Amino acid sequence: MNLEELFQNAKRVVICGIGNDIRGDDAFGVLVAERLKELLDNPDVLVLNCGEVPENYTGKIANFKPDLVVFVDAVDFGGEVGEYITADPEGTLGEAISTHGLPLKFVTQFMKTMVKAEFVLIGCQPGSTGLFQEPSELIKKRAERLAELLAGILKRE
Repeated sequence: MNLEELFQNAKRVVICGIGNDIRGDDAFGVLVAERLKELLDNPDVLVLNCGEVPENYTGKIANFKPDLVVFVDAVDFGGEVGEYITADPEGTLGEAISTHGLPLKFVTQFMKTMVKAEFVLIGCQPGSTGLFQEPSELIKKRAERLAELLAGILKRE
């Protein structure tokens, strides 16, 4: 996955961390968003911890007028635990683990009626997503690594 190419032409970016932090590895997107908020200070990047309800942030996203919206979530695509994948959030790749109010596909379709932006999903293959579990050490490390990569790419020039 070449993240730098993904962000190459985007001037304004929204990163949406999605997940449930009491369902084990489903916390991946939330962990990335929270860490990225600590690492990044760029007025052209909006980082949102959307929890399980990314649809509740559509107005905030639209008002920011982004060129690129990146959803970060745990996605069961049959990969190795901790493996990353980039995909079209409107596609049929795997299933998001989170108990989202609306599937990401529909959130993306709705958002496209509000903003002229590119949309991408960065997914991570979870292991355990049982209720009241902590995220695994592997997923915590993968979330930290992705947050560091994103911060490096999105830092103010």
